[in-house]
Amino acid sequence: MKKWILALSLAGGVLVLGACNQSGSETVVESKAGNVTQEELYKSMKDKIGDQALQQLVYEKVLSKKYKVSDKELNDKINQLKSDLGANFETTLAQYGYKNEDDLKKTMKLGMMQEKAALKDVKATDKEMKEYYDSYTPDIKARHILVKDEATANEVKKKLDEGAKFEDVAKEFSTDTASAQNGGDLGTINNANKAQYDADFVKAAFALKANEISAPVKTQFGYHIIQVTEKQEKKPYEDMKKDIEYQVKSSKLKTEDINKAMERELKAANVKVSDKDLKDALKPQAAAPQQ
Repeated sequence: MKKWILALSLAGGVLVLGACNQSGSETVVESKAGNVTQEELYKSMKDKIGDQALQQLVYEKVLSKKYKVSDKELNDKINQLKSDLGANFETTLAQYGYKNEDDLKKTMKLGMMQEKAALKDVKATDKEMKEYYDSYTPDIKARHILVKDEATANEVKKKLDEGAKFEDVAKEFSTDTASAQNGGDLGTINNANKAQYDADFVKAAFALKANEISAPVKTQFGYHIIQVTEKQEKKPYEDMKKDIEYQVKSSKLKTEDINKAMERELKAANVKVSDKDLKDALKPQAAAPQQ
């Protein structure tokens, strides 16, 4: 999930810029202090986001000819993000500057086409795929209540055993205020994001059966009461092989791989930038520093 969120931080306004007419003199704003023409608006937007806007528009045209992203593929990716983020989905959209889900889909589709282009050059060996399968744990959906001490954790567990609603107890007791407001919901925990959680928490969560509530689990953050609300079964290797190949390949992708693929595709399409102000817009982006 994180790699997609990082890849989706394109600034807004691209479509507006694309719709502007560079040579137009039509007035778009009138005021006593003076008017703003379409040409002035275009120049201002071009100066601010021109490179990024041109890049997105050209990439869309070039890639859409060779790399198709079906509605199902796109919706599956969006649904996975929703599952990963849980109740934080809408908040995350706003954080990254997306007006709504449709706005996100436009950028997501371009990112998926870029990924398909780059994956052509990536290999996944049988050894890598089998190692991935052996370490793979099926997705779970979980919620928790985090408290500071064992005595409070035992009190919370007793209330739940006596029939109190998990979401109500989470709102009353959990010191994880972000999840507490959503009844303790943490969304989906899977192979891609489980490293974000404490190792003892992950071990306890994945050991639970669906709907089972754990005893207090001690971690560096305090004591957790965990409930797994959904748990998938691990499928046979052959049934997962196609998805495993994708996961192994995509895990190897780096910024330079995307850049290399885009250089190849732009060259094949004989793309030439005639606007001198935007002549560097399609040059490869520098790789982000490692965290």
